[in-house]
Amino acid sequence: MAGLAAIAAAGVGARIPARSSTATVVGLTGGIGMGKSSAAAWFRRCGFRVHDADATVHSLYAAGGAAVEPVCAAFPSARGADGGIDRAALSAAVATAGREASLQRLEEIVHPLVTEERAGFVRRAGEEGEWLVVVD
Repeated sequence: MAGLAAIAAAGVGARIPARSSTATVVGLTGGIGMGKSSAAAWFRRCGFRVHDADATVHSLYAAGGAAVEPVCAAFPSARGADGGIDRAALSAAVATAGREASLQRLEEIVHPLVTEERAGFVRRAGEEGEWLVVVD
């Protein structure tokens, strides 16, 4: 963590020069329980913007979210009473329809939407002068 401390010490509140609109992207990867959430929290405390993929999916699945219509077209029983996606119903629909093929179809719908949102997050941060952003 000494290297990360150096980044934080040098970068808290720092902005990239106005002539550049590209932020450096730090990606957090790893399995369950590897500390991604802790690392993301640390970067947030240091003042860096962090893209949260789980929060993005929740937003995409909420009523009016970009994933609602395509997911519900593929899995009609997944629509919740509030107009969003009922995650429990979606899980049941995926399991019932043949887990592997259904999960692949769901990923084909959701992953590009998450990728698009993440790219927009990075682009906006760079345009706003952030020199470093974190994505999980």
